[in-house]
Amino acid sequence: MSDPAGRLERLARSSRFVVTAEVVPPRSADATPLTRQARELVGYADAVNVTDNPTASARMSPLAGVAALSAAGIEPIVQMTTRDRNRLAIAADLLGAWALGARNLLCLSGDPITVGDDPDAAEVRDLSVLELVRLAANLRTEHRLPSGAEVDPAPRYYVGVADSPLARGYDAGRLEAKLDAGARFVQTQIVFDVDALGEWADAVRARGVFERAAVIVGVTPLTGAKQARHLDEHLPGVSVPAPIVEALDRAGERAGAEGVRIATAIIQGIAGVENVGGVHVMGLGRERVVRQVIDAARLAPRPVVL
Repeated sequence: MSDPAGRLERLARSSRFVVTAEVVPPRSADATPLTRQARELVGYADAVNVTDNPTASARMSPLAGVAALSAAGIEPIVQMTTRDRNRLAIAADLLGAWALGARNLLCLSGDPITVGDDPDAAEVRDLSVLELVRLAANLRTEHRLPSGAEVDPAPRYYVGVADSPLARGYDAGRLEAKLDAGARFVQTQIVFDVDALGEWADAVRARGVFERAAVIVGVTPLTGAKQARHLDEHLPGVSVPAPIVEALDRAGERAGAEGVRIATAIIQGIAGVENVGGVHVMGLGRERVVRQVIDAARLAPRPVVL
């Protein structure tokens, strides 16, 4: 086994409970918002995702986010979709992101163009997610591109994938195929039902998933019952239990604080699920609330890693 690529992989290999978060590049040519987001997460996350044209809408390149996080002293996780790039552009961005400080890669297919704001845009999808995982894994182990061209020095990404463990009709075989391709960490869709997560964990534990990859579970603090209902109805793979919606309804003007309390309790429950490797706290643009949740869960400051 090769040396860890960076902080996140080192922590995950040592079975430490990790914390990740994310920043969203602005729809702007001004990187100031990225720098602000990055600075607010220092000490609160072991590594931070930089999103890649989320909801199929154009934003600043994730490589700019990698540079901002690196400058702030946070290890980046660069997200990369196959929707917008052919294999040449993917290879170029993988080399560039590593040079800017990314040590982790989250491989995604990307939201369909139809959900975005420019339906006339063409989807590329030259590679599948599995092929992107293999490309990055082969760069690390073989130092070669799919063309056979040698890369020296080559990036050694800690390669991750997304998963929706509580989606209807969940197929564990899809996750196993990603691990077979070379993925070594998993970030999940947002989870609100810890009992259901525990049942999923029991099922995939028997298939050896936790022995092959660090599983980092998605969490978000809700702002109110309206948002909870929206996520439940419109976000694939997400189910918000009725007691959570009711608690947010009862909270009224204090719904934001109740959302933090609920997210904290969910994190504590996730930490009790055997073999789960950490949490991915998504503030949906609210870094201050992310810090509140991580503080309340007693997960800050993050450990120093040499």
